[in-house]
Amino acid sequence: MGRFVGQFGLLLVVPFALAAAATGLQLKATARRAPEPQPAEPVTWATDYFPDPGHWERRPPAAVGIDAALLDSAIAFVIEHGPEMGEDLEAALAERFADDPYGELLGPMRRRGAGNGLVFRHGYLVAEWGDTRRVDMTFSVTKSFLSAVTGLAYDRGLIRDVHERVGESVHDGGFDSPQNAGITWHFLLQQTSEWEGTLWGKPDLADRRRGRDRKLQNPGTFWEYNDVRVNRTALSLLHIWRESLPSVLKRELMDPIGASDAWEWHGYRNSYLTIDDERVQSVSGGGHWGGGMWISSRDLARFGYLYLRNGKWGERQILSEEWIAMTITPTGIQPTYGYMWWLNADGALWPSAPHTSYAARGGGLNAVWIDPEHDLLIVARWVDRNHMDGFLARVLASLNTDSTR
Repeated sequence: MGRFVGQFGLLLVVPFALAAAATGLQLKATARRAPEPQPAEPVTWATDYFPDPGHWERRPPAAVGIDAALLDSAIAFVIEHGPEMGEDLEAALAERFADDPYGELLGPMRRRGAGNGLVFRHGYLVAEWGDTRRVDMTFSVTKSFLSAVTGLAYDRGLIRDVHERVGESVHDGGFDSPQNAGITWHFLLQQTSEWEGTLWGKPDLADRRRGRDRKLQNPGTFWEYNDVRVNRTALSLLHIWRESLPSVLKRELMDPIGASDAWEWHGYRNSYLTIDDERVQSVSGGGHWGGGMWISSRDLARFGYLYLRNGKWGERQILSEEWIAMTITPTGIQPTYGYMWWLNADGALWPSAPHTSYAARGGGLNAVWIDPEHDLLIVARWVDRNHMDGFLARVLASLNTDSTR
């Protein structure tokens, strides 16, 4: 759980800011404070399997303690209960925001594919349906990738303490006002920042889902899912990394875990700025106004498997165990949310699933569901949100409780 600057074998060029931050890391590490409350100890499984790029080993369900017939029944159930959105996603959003003065799409869109997904146990692929190689929009699953890029910055000392005020290291005026001055990275990641302002033509009130006319509260005291503030987080990270977040993600995480080159992370047509004399796009944290992460189910599975293995891929610690633990620590005023991942605290999201399970999820429904208790990983694309728990219940019912670790 320590710092690991320079241990990535494929990293040939280290930015100056990264090296500088790493130099002072030992001196500053003692000042860090972990979020409260602390999560339970993670369940670990004795498995050394990590898939090679472009390949994932299949095993019969029975070989990993799953009843094949019951698993087939679960997949038939999820196929039967199809997606919430039509294939023309741009038309769907245009209709949804037709009467919204802030509803203009700013990022690219694409038609969605058919429902598809994958089920893994102990790291091995046991079931697959639909076209899992098709690159599709993921909407708010993107937020979990943004969280990962924050974790990479934290592990390298570019963010010294998540409880540090963002304005201490980001000097673009976005955190100068009395309302915004007290915002920390911790608040941004938990979506409790209450950041006030306009970004890329969208005021924060455009996505104040708990009341556009409500009075803003002090940072850290009110939870609200708000894409303008998430985009503010992405812009802040861009200033920290001094390079595009897709470039960081590819080099530091996606290439090391063997993801394909097919995924794309988009911003808006007006979300460009100049960083060190280069024109760089600040990406969006979802598809609310277009853009966001476009990726295949198979690449999503690699991302999810990294988290299931507590940030480790083979012999390399891509994200520190410390960061994974912080990520899935419940937000006090919103226990179903961590650092831009959804948590099943007290079974509130999926009553049939373990309380320790969690997911990256976005509209559609798109979900990367992780169950450390059963060493289970599921990627489900374009599923009826109201039937996700029923699907999970059926998959869990297929497990043989005598399966060894």
